[in-house]
Amino acid sequence: LGMLAPLTKLIGMGELVNEAQQKARCNWLAYHEPELWAKTAHYVNLSAYLTYQLVDELIDSTGHALGYLPYDYKAQAWFKPSNIKWRLFSCRLEQMPKLIPPGQQLGSISARAAAATGILEGTPMIAAASDKACEALGSAGLAADTACLSFGTTATINTTSTNYVEILKHMPSYTAAAPNYYNHEYMIYRGFWMVSWFKEQFAHYEQQLAKTQGIDTEKLLDKAVKDIPAGCMGLMMQPYWSPGVRHPGLEGKGALIGFGDVHTRAHVYRAILEGLAYELKLGFDTISRRTGKPIKHLRVSGGGSQSDSAMQLTADIFGMPAYRPHTFEASGLGAAINCAVGLGIYPDHLAATKAMVNLGDEFLPIEANVQLYKRLYNEVYLKMYERLQPLYHSIQDITGYPAK
Repeated sequence: LGMLAPLTKLIGMGELVNEAQQKARCNWLAYHEPELWAKTAHYVNLSAYLTYQLVDELIDSTGHALGYLPYDYKAQAWFKPSNIKWRLFSCRLEQMPKLIPPGQQLGSISARAAAATGILEGTPMIAAASDKACEALGSAGLAADTACLSFGTTATINTTSTNYVEILKHMPSYTAAAPNYYNHEYMIYRGFWMVSWFKEQFAHYEQQLAKTQGIDTEKLLDKAVKDIPAGCMGLMMQPYWSPGVRHPGLEGKGALIGFGDVHTRAHVYRAILEGLAYELKLGFDTISRRTGKPIKHLRVSGGGSQSDSAMQLTADIFGMPAYRPHTFEASGLGAAINCAVGLGIYPDHLAATKAMVNLGDEFLPIEANVQLYKRLYNEVYLKMYERLQPLYHSIQDITGYPAK
């Protein structure tokens, strides 16, 4: 950026700009493999590469334009050639694939792809979007007053609307799995990954027992936390096992506070589930405040939504009913909705979601738990990061972890 670099720091974008330049793979190639990069004709995401292999066209969905790319999230297109943000990247506009909105046809399966895959030649290939965008569409449709909580490896809360709003400063609203819609997303990078982490590190007994019973370890853990009272007798977890950029900052670390001699592994496991729900509640409040729109309904999908305990404490912490979609594979349903629109089965995404998105199990909030969680959230959880952040900075300076 040359002389503009100090300006990015002045307006609070210095860390974001540095991260984009460091993590953009085109920049790595240009620096480490300059001869190879000089001969590179096209620069595409994996989705565009796979599409090319199937339909012989360099084309992709706007819903797949994610990551460190010269993409204008508001316009849902590549940056115009005159945009200064091209200076962050080594790639050029002519190297990028053509973009089309979700629900349009990318092409047809070629003879070459048909021979290699067994898919019928000429089968239309329809554009969809990223996994989280499809999941939001498949669980909550296009209703602006409905939030989709994704209990996946990365946990997120999303709302969908036609208004572009930066939920966190300088962080974009992502392209939704429907044309001219945006996903307002708040993310916990190490989300229900925490369940796998706990299982691998602390649940060896349950893993062996589950193996002998022929069931998933998570079922035994879910059963154990049902006997633990709401609030875990004061054990609180902050789920920052991986640092962020805007929130938490690069110094962010995970924390468990409130231990006493009454606490067991089951308490720790429930505290993990509650901590994830508290952080998603913070996302809920942030999205509502930034968009100026109240959120009236909750839909919860992803692998973690199969836990009844996680669903119930989510309803309690949010203080509103929580619903599973009729299928926890909501991302696949979102992709199917795009296929249905692309094939003309429904005239548009709104009609398709009304016909294809249905409710599953309902979890109603328990009033006594709602009041307990409200106090823990407001009086403890919301203060944890601010109080611990100076210590996180000291830990980072002393140990060098996380790396600056």
